[in-house]
Amino acid sequence: MVHRLQLAGKPLTGGELAAAFGVTRQVIVQDVAVLRAGGLPVVATPRGYLWIGGQIAAHRFRDVLAVRHGPDLTRAELMALVHSGCRVVDVLVEHPLYGELRGELQLATPADVEDFLQRTQEGKQGLLSSLTGGVHYHTVEAAQAEAIGRARECLRELGILLENP
Repeated sequence: MVHRLQLAGKPLTGGELAAAFGVTRQVIVQDVAVLRAGGLPVVATPRGYLWIGGQIAAHRFRDVLAVRHGPDLTRAELMALVHSGCRVVDVLVEHPLYGELRGELQLATPADVEDFLQRTQEGKQGLLSSLTGGVHYHTVEAAQAEAIGRARECLRELGILLENP
C-alpha cells in the first residue's frame, strides 16, 4: 500500500485502495492507522489518503494565517492561497467547548480547491468556520517564503486577514 500511495501523487480513497488489494475498506483504515502510528507520512484528506513524504521536503516554509469570513468567500480565500504558491495543509478552529478542531485539507491546486468545494456542496457539509463565526486558521506551506507573503497580501486585499488574532 505504501508504494501505491507514493506513486499516486494524489489522494486515494479507502474504497479505491480496498478494491486494488481485494480487502474491505475497514482493513485499509486499520492499515493506514498502523502506517501512521509507525511515523510514515500518510494523511487522511477529504479526498482520500495522501502520501506527503516528498511534499514535506518541497515545502520548506510554513506559517499559520488567521482569517475571518463567511462561506461566500471560501473559494476566493482558498484560490488566493493556492494561486500564491501555497499548499493549504489544514484548517483549524478554536471551539469554546471542544478546544482545537482541525481538518486536513492538503489543497495545492485550483482543481483541489474546486473538488473540496464541490464535496462541501454535494454533502451539505458545513465548514468548520461556521462553528466560530467565520474565524479560522490555515496552516500553509510553500517552497519560497515569498509565496506566503503573497498569500498574506491577497487575504489582506480580500479584507479577511486577521492581523493580530
